[in-house]
Order: sequence, then structure tokens, then C-alpha cells
Amino acid sequence: MFIALLAACSAPQSTPSNVSVDETYLGEVWADNWSAMYIDDALVMEDSVPITTERSFNAEIFSFNAQSGDVLSFVLKDFKETDSGLEYIGQGKQQMGDGGFIAQFTERASGEVVLASTSAWKCLTIHEAPLNKACESSANPDVDCTFTKSDEPEGWKASTFDDSAWPAATEHSKAAVSPKDGYDDISWSPSAKFIWGADLESHNTVLCRVTMP
Repeated sequence: MFIALLAACSAPQSTPSNVSVDETYLGEVWADNWSAMYIDDALVMEDSVPITTERSFNAEIFSFNAQSGDVLSFVLKDFKETDSGLEYIGQGKQQMGDGGFIAQFTERASGEVVLASTSAWKCLTIHEAPLNKACESSANPDVDCTFTKSDEPEGWKASTFDDSAWPAATEHSKAAVSPKDGYDDISWSPSAKFIWGADLESHNTVLCRVTMP
């Protein structure tokens, strides 16, 4: 598995040396395996470890400016070798990967967490595989495993985009996600929950949106 993550803590914390103190918010992220964050089309954060790196468990800490009403958009990806949705294809450990994402944002002026990942976020899965999980042990998963995928909706990062038809994010337990390296480096607020699509194993690419309070 691979990991990336976004979060901030419930109490003020020291600022890492690589984070600017001139920005209005501190973000801390952890994801399995990879995430990126945008405000409109502007890239704010991208996981520094490529998704193709085996066991790339890490946390990301960054700062940024935002205003109330800004929409934060996220691309979340679990590693997969092919559209089969499997990893380690042809090896004894061939399997479905599993995803997971957690996030929080701290307002610098108050030191308070003002936004955290919960089921209040809207998340759309655009790649799901395998639809037939029995293919996990197939010798030819690219033939035997079925999948669905779609392009990112046009203009989905814009604040004016209508996401009312998108499903709510699904909250998952820490035990189900089993976070590793980097996760324990962050003091997580109890308000921050692990989110993903409905299925940690088969939902491989997920788009999420949330509005700054």
C-alpha cells in the first residue's frame, strides 16, 4: 500500500521549518496512497511521494491562504497497477489495495481547527475496480476483473460547480484504514475522520469537495 494525508490539530502547534507563517491556514494531510488539493484550478498541495513508490507512507504539512466560501477540491488515489484495480500483479501478494484519507485545517490567527474531513464532504468515485472481487486471485486480472471509470467532470474544481448530486463521503474507522508512517507525527483533532468512497478496496480514484467555513 501507499499513503498520503491532510490534517491539522485541535491545539496550536509549532510550525515546521518548511511552512510559511504568512499564510492564513495550516494544512496537514495523510492519505493512502496519494492526494492533491486545489482552490479553483490552483494547485495548493500535491503529495511529495509518487503514487508508484511502494509503501509510500508519509504526511504532508503545508500552508495556504483561503477565504470563507472558498471551495477546496481534492483528488484522492489509491495505487493500482492497471484498470483491474489490483497491485503486485503476478506476485504471490497480488491483491486489491485499500485507500483512506484524513484532513484538518488550522486557522493561524486563532490556532483552532476550523475544517476537518468528515461525511459532510462530497466525494465522487471516478474509478472503481474490481467490480467482481473474486478476480483478485486471477492469473489474468486484466481480462477477468471488471471496472468502471469516468473522466473528471468538467469544471468540478470551480466554486460555482453544482455537486448536489454527489454522494456524501463515507467515514471509515482507523482500524479499517490502518494508517502507518507519518500518521502518528500529527496530533489529530477528534473532529477529523478517515473518509473515502463507500468501499476502501474498490474505489480507487475519488474526487472530493468542501467549502471553507
